[in-house]
Amino acid sequence: METQNLPLDLLERLSNACAVSGDESEVRKIVLEAVQPLADEVRVDALGNVLAIKHAQSQPSLRVMLAAHMDEVGLMIVDEEEGGLYKFEIVGGIDPRQLPGKPVWVGKDHLPGVIGARPIHLTTPDERKSAIATESLRIDLGPEGSKKAKPGDRAVFATPFKSVGPSLMGKALDDRLGVATLIELLRQAPPHLEFQAAFTVQEEIGLRGARVAAYALNPDLAFVLDATPAHDLPTWDGSENTAYNTRLGRGPAIYVADGTTLSDPRLVRFLLRVADEHHLPYQIRQPGGGGTDAGAIHRQRTGIPSVSVSVPIRHAHSAVSIARIEDWANTLHLMTQALHALTPEILNMER
Repeated sequence: METQNLPLDLLERLSNACAVSGDESEVRKIVLEAVQPLADEVRVDALGNVLAIKHAQSQPSLRVMLAAHMDEVGLMIVDEEEGGLYKFEIVGGIDPRQLPGKPVWVGKDHLPGVIGARPIHLTTPDERKSAIATESLRIDLGPEGSKKAKPGDRAVFATPFKSVGPSLMGKALDDRLGVATLIELLRQAPPHLEFQAAFTVQEEIGLRGARVAAYALNPDLAFVLDATPAHDLPTWDGSENTAYNTRLGRGPAIYVADGTTLSDPRLVRFLLRVADEHHLPYQIRQPGGGGTDAGAIHRQRTGIPSVSVSVPIRHAHSAVSIARIEDWANTLHLMTQALHALTPEILNMER
């Protein structure tokens, strides 16, 4: 797929939206606006998942679920102190060491603030030897921010999206890349499949939305679209990095296993074959920690064959992540070709 055909404007809107787990409304609004003209059925379930279905034009058909999560890691206001200072808690997997000094957007109005910490010349030598505890940090909205935020309001890193040369930079590329990809796949949904698009909530705090969505949709199989850490930077001592997870520029990452799922081998073999037939680059995501919505989906009902395909990104769960435009394009191309080639016979193959 040509990179100039990618929905970059859509990805920019999605990345700049604020949607910390449990409050995905900003992204949900963008998703609903995009999918309502494309799907035969669109509904929002009790947890806030968006379920969009494009019916097959022939029977019998394969019910195929594709999932991408709308939420992002971030912060939650828990209390206000004097002068526009707010206590907060972390939502999802954020390393607290990254927080001091970061600008943030708070609440529905995207109030500008900063995570404050004492400057280094006001700390003791002993304090400098350890990371600053989250409990000692505050979001500072300034005196004019007093009473403008309340407990339960979410905060995100204030990182505007940008496209720079071959790269994409922004917050929440995990998983707004997957959300944008899923919208585009729905636009091109093959007529022989019952296409079930699930834009899920609360993935970052336990795959909660996917569990509910998969039970409701009851698909024959599932593909999960996500972003995965590219642990591909040079080692500090100059030796070869053999502990990488995925690498930027090597194409979509196909999962054999992660911390929550052993991918269905039939689906893995199918994706590898499609990639080879269309001369698309790909990489096998190295097994290890972490997980995707597949961890919840594959255990629903009597079991749902599942596999994850991710765009590699650097600096996941931080103020800014970096991806390669070509990796995104090749991920979308791989999934487009795979869906067009998919038939019910895949479920009759030997595992």
